[in-house]
Amino acid sequence: MAKLILKHASLCLALLLSHTPVSAQEVQGAYVSIELNALRQVEDSCRISFLVQNGHGFDIEQAVYEAVLFDTDGRVDRLTLFDFSALPSARPRVRQFVVPGLACESLGHLLINGAETCAGPDVPEEACGKDLDLRSRTDVEVLG
Repeated sequence: MAKLILKHASLCLALLLSHTPVSAQEVQGAYVSIELNALRQVEDSCRISFLVQNGHGFDIEQAVYEAVLFDTDGRVDRLTLFDFSALPSARPRVRQFVVPGLACESLGHLLINGAETCAGPDVPEEACGKDLDLRSRTDVEVLG
């Protein structure tokens, strides 16, 4: 009977662990993970915070992404570039961008349109865009 209870408890624990949400800093693999982590109104600007992880086995010296910001009605508010700078392999980085004239509550969703720049020694052209892992910890959906 004790073996059966122990086996059942082990099975329950395995199921729970398999359904635990994974944060961007835990993501590993041959892709870049971008998590929209927080939005904060700063006077007449919106500060957008991202948690980024380079899951490749090599450092990326510069990663710049083209982003489209949509309002809550689904209309394009603006197109911009987010320069995430250097992304060392397997090391999480937080990057913040202040978008002037944007009310955070008017941001409906954010589209990562593609990588404008993905540079570094021996960095393949598709390293910043292929299999991009996008997430959000806010009410704003991130698409790509």
